Amino acid sequence: MNPEDVAAIWITAQLALVTTLVLFAFGIPLAWWLATTKRWFKPPLEAVTALPLVLPPTVLGFYLLLLLSPSSALGGFFFELTGIRLTFSFTGLVVASVTYSLPFMVQPLQVAFERVQERSLEDAYALGVGKLRAIFTAVFPQCRRGFLTAAVLTFAHTVGEFGVVLMIGGNIPGETRVISIAIYEHVETISYADAHLLAATLLVFSFLVLLAVFTINRQLPLRAY
Repeated sequence: MNPEDVAAIWITAQLALVTTLVLFAFGIPLAWWLATTKRWFKPPLEAVTALPLVLPPTVLGFYLLLLLSPSSALGGFFFELTGIRLTFSFTGLVVASVTYSLPFMVQPLQVAFERVQERSLEDAYALGVGKLRAIFTAVFPQCRRGFLTAAVLTFAHTVGEFGVVLMIGGNIPGETRVISIAIYEHVETISYADAHLLAATLLVFSFLVLLAVFTINRQLPLRAY
């Protein structure tokens, strides 16, 4: 495996890890709100959250490219503030990946939160436990399957991204060149041996990830009180 492909694997792993951590930070509160609210604008927000599931990646990538470009209000403001371009940079890849992988984090968590029995919170409140502590002690232990599924799906989905990351990051070796783009480039240049090696790596990785999720979920109790 050549050094550029090794760098692509490393960048992909970094991107997937950072994306998963960022989505955990605000995906959990969003999923909790969607699972517990009855506000009228819940369905529109759910639709926006799930939009990357049905929207072609190139369409999403195109609009993100316009939004994050230095010539746009948001991209220009960020560049003046930090000196970092959001397009054709690792930072831009993170923003794009967070947007594209959002439903893979939020939906499993929302389903897990919706299955939590209200009695668990009520019992915690009766014991004088505050709301935030009750969520951590009475709700989260019951949602371990949801947390695991959300984390793994988000990480794995980010690893396999192509259209969005190509539109936002391009193909800069050592900076924005991820595995999926490296495979595409190898196929374009008829370097099938290199493409096969990277593709097989992704295939084995995907299988092992799914196998681990299914195995661990079978071993975890349905609820932990």
